[in-house]
Amino acid sequence: MLQRTFGFSAFRPHQEAVCEAAAKGEDVLLVMPTGAGKSLCYQLPGIARGGTTLVISPLIALMEDQVASLLGRGLRAERIHSGRERSECRQVLRAYLDGALDFLFIAPERLGVPGFVDQLALRKPTLIAIDEAHCISHWGHDFRPDYRLLGQRLPQLRPTPVIALTATATPIVQKDILEQLGIPRARTFIHGFRRTNLAIEALELPPPERAEKAADILADPARRPAIVYAPSRKAAEELAQKLARRFSTAAYHAGLKAQVRDEIQAKFQRGLLEVIVATIAFGMGVDKADVRTVIHLALPGSIEGYYQEIGRAGRDGKPSRAILLHSFVDRRTHEFFLERDYPDASELGRIHRALRDEPVPREALAASLRMDAEVFEKALEKLWIHGGVEVSANDELRRGRPGWKAPYLAQRARRLEQLEQMGRFAESPICRMLQVLRHFGDTGDDGRPCGQCDVCAPRDCIAARFRPPSAAERNQLATILRALAETDGQSTGRMCRNLLGETPEHRRTFETLLAGLVRGGLIRLVPDTFEKDGRTITFTRAWLTPTAKQSGALDAVLIPEDETAAHEAPRRRRRSRRARSSNETKTTRPDLSSPLAATLKAWRLQEARRRKVPAFRILTDRTLAALARARPSTEEELLQVSGIGPRIAQTYGRQLVALCRG
Repeated sequence: MLQRTFGFSAFRPHQEAVCEAAAKGEDVLLVMPTGAGKSLCYQLPGIARGGTTLVISPLIALMEDQVASLLGRGLRAERIHSGRERSECRQVLRAYLDGALDFLFIAPERLGVPGFVDQLALRKPTLIAIDEAHCISHWGHDFRPDYRLLGQRLPQLRPTPVIALTATATPIVQKDILEQLGIPRARTFIHGFRRTNLAIEALELPPPERAEKAADILADPARRPAIVYAPSRKAAEELAQKLARRFSTAAYHAGLKAQVRDEIQAKFQRGLLEVIVATIAFGMGVDKADVRTVIHLALPGSIEGYYQEIGRAGRDGKPSRAILLHSFVDRRTHEFFLERDYPDASELGRIHRALRDEPVPREALAASLRMDAEVFEKALEKLWIHGGVEVSANDELRRGRPGWKAPYLAQRARRLEQLEQMGRFAESPICRMLQVLRHFGDTGDDGRPCGQCDVCAPRDCIAARFRPPSAAERNQLATILRALAETDGQSTGRMCRNLLGETPEHRRTFETLLAGLVRGGLIRLVPDTFEKDGRTITFTRAWLTPTAKQSGALDAVLIPEDETAAHEAPRRRRRSRRARSSNETKTTRPDLSSPLAATLKAWRLQEARRRKVPAFRILTDRTLAALARARPSTEEELLQVSGIGPRIAQTYGRQLVALCRG
């Protein structure tokens, strides 16, 4: 069946066992990296079981690509999503009920449409595949509340087996997926995170120098095609314009019209563009085999997101590189947005205390609290997610359960920990690939260093440059080795305090020396943990290797040439954050008094009732007011409105443009 339907003579690693489990009717959780062949793991079992496989997928573009691929193989596949006419969706549903489909793809928000799941249950699917399953977990890097509907709706379609698939689930997210989907006994497959052809480099560099560094790296034709991830639309446009003078390049971000984004992606896929400079809006579903280089111009927000993005390099199995350009200032940027998106728990508490058992209009509550408008909207959303407020179809609020605070604080802390983990990944002198394997819990790996990252093979780097240590540095390196010879396996933090001092500058120097010893093969660094006040604290121990005892061992040590001053002390960062928070001024509430704003509010309320979600989950007041001011007449203009991204444009673009045109 594998050969006849898909044209493959053999399975990729780990696919066969997953397919067998799903075909037998077992629930399955599959965590495998991007490009490892997850799609086959639901497609082949679905065909083997007969009937229709129901696939829940979060992106319309990805859904369209999968359907086109299956149709090209002679299979009967269809999709239902907001980008299609209602008449088309009704026709697809009839085909499903008639048993005329092998695969039916739906967007997760369809589960909220009254009666839709009841219709599906009239003829239960043979297999349910949930793509990007990490979106159901608020511990994950891409949590989407719409996915929470899965746990409520799946029982209507059971006992059909479920296969949940994702490329970016850490152990805590894996556990949450199983709990949320109600499949606690599912077979779990966590495989394939080691990329033997991908060399990872991390280079600390001030933001103004990164564009030039990226251009220098890509000047070699062997390093193209390439994807460059930029932290903002402006940065993507500026670098794309610069690179376009030397080779075919285009920018890709959410501010571009959907048709333009599709054209750019298609040109890149066909080889008509050598470089894409993109925000994180680009990438999901991209299956270009020969990407040689992925460059990040800033620190990503999580290892999960970073690994998914660099996984687009080298899918053809040939040598490829991922280069991360970063500095500590990147973390400050992420923390600013984290504080915006996750208000202090006291703000949520103010709303919860003001609520009563009797419903109150949302606008009336907002006016009585006199909170910053943006803080109110963010706090209300988080309070709703964690059950602290109930929102009626009429956008009225009543007090929810009292236990909202603990899970909210845990989620907020988890977001900060993800950022800290990403920072440790970039700065830690431990094999990059081993850090990834440990992060995702790939216990089936043999645990050997990759031998090709900037830690394992510094002389092969294309971004970083290294030099022999100075005489003073050799003395410090020798001191570290003597300390470990006396007591091996010491905590690196304690060693730094004892040997150099406690200031950030001392720590920075010490980490540079440790990294040199690791590159030279003289020590190995092993993460460890201890418990304090109910929290798990991570630290690192240093252990000598046999090489450290050899004569002339320090000759193998290399130190980075360009150690920048971009690193900033955590204490300064926290002080800066507190100062910024105290100096922020309150913004006025959005103006919703215009006739168009009233029309948009009425539409929003109707859509919220249809989907059975709070109105602010459709559009926030701030976004609605921005729409009323801008009055966009095209989808391109719509995407320029603050608060409107590709997901909203895909789902509601035509309706919003029509309303704004009047």
